[in-house]
Amino acid sequence: MSAITAAAVNELRKRTDLPLMECKSALTEAAGDMDKAVMLLRERFKSVSNKRAGNETAEGRVGVYIDAGTKTASILEMRCESAPVTKSEQFIALVADLAKQVAVQNPADVATLSAAPFVGNSALTVTDRINEVIGLIRENMKVQRFTRLTGGLYGNYIHHDGTLGVLLEVTGKDTASPELLRDICAHIAAMNPVYASVDQLPTDVLEREKELAKKLTDADPKNAGKPANIVEKIIEGKLKTWYAETVLLEQPIANAAKYDKKTVGQLLSGAGLKLVKYVRYKVGEIV
Repeated sequence: MSAITAAAVNELRKRTDLPLMECKSALTEAAGDMDKAVMLLRERFKSVSNKRAGNETAEGRVGVYIDAGTKTASILEMRCESAPVTKSEQFIALVADLAKQVAVQNPADVATLSAAPFVGNSALTVTDRINEVIGLIRENMKVQRFTRLTGGLYGNYIHHDGTLGVLLEVTGKDTASPELLRDICAHIAAMNPVYASVDQLPTDVLEREKELAKKLTDADPKNAGKPANIVEKIIEGKLKTWYAETVLLEQPIANAAKYDKKTVGQLLSGAGLKLVKYVRYKVGEIV
C-alpha cells in the first residue's frame, strides 16, 4: 500500500469536516480508498451517536426560518449536552438547516423529520447529518420540537445566546414593518404572555378571574357602601390589570418609550395587522 499523503487527508477532511487524525486513520484502514474511508467514518459517526445516546441533552439552541416568498416559516429547538457546543459553528449551522427543512418539507413529527433526506445533501437523511455532527463534536444532540406556520406575514426574535426564540404570525398589509414585528417578538420573549387575546381565554379561566376580582373588591373595606356600578368598574379595572399581565394584545409593549406606551394590540391595529399566532420556545422548558 502506498503512503497516505497529506493531500488525501486534507481532501477527506474537506469532505467530512472531521479532525485530520481521524481522516488519516480512516484512509489507512481503507488502504487509501477515499470513498471507503468516507463510509468508515460515517460508520464511526453512527457508533459515536449510539454511545452518546444516553447522555442528557439539557442545553440547546432555537432556530427560525422564514420564506417571505412562499409565506412559510418555522421554529425549531435542538438540544445538546453542554453550553459551549451551542455556540459552535457546526451546531448553529445544523439548527439553521433543520429549521429550513421543517419549513420546506413540512414533516409531521420529529420521527418523520429524522428519516427524511437532509435538505443540505439528499444523499443523507437528517439522522445521518446529525450523526455526522455528533461524530465531529463528540456530544449527543437531538431535535426536541418544531412548529411550522404558513400563509401569513412573519417576524421573529432569537435571544443573543440562542436559548430563547419567538416566531410571530400576522395578517394584513404586506408592507408591515419588520422592526415592529421583531420588537413584538422581543416583547413576547421577555413577558411570556399566557394567551394571545381575550377572545382566546378559556371560559372557565375568565370566570375564575372574574370571581376572584369580585371577591377581592367585596373584601376591601374601602368599597363598602359604594354604588353597584362603581363596584363593577373596580372589578373591571382588576380584570384589565390581569389582562395586561396575561394576554399579549392587552399588554403595554415592553419598549414603552419607543412606542409611546401603546399596547401590542394597538400597535398591530395601527399598522393594519391582525395577530394570528405566536410560538415561543425556551430551551429546556417542560412542555
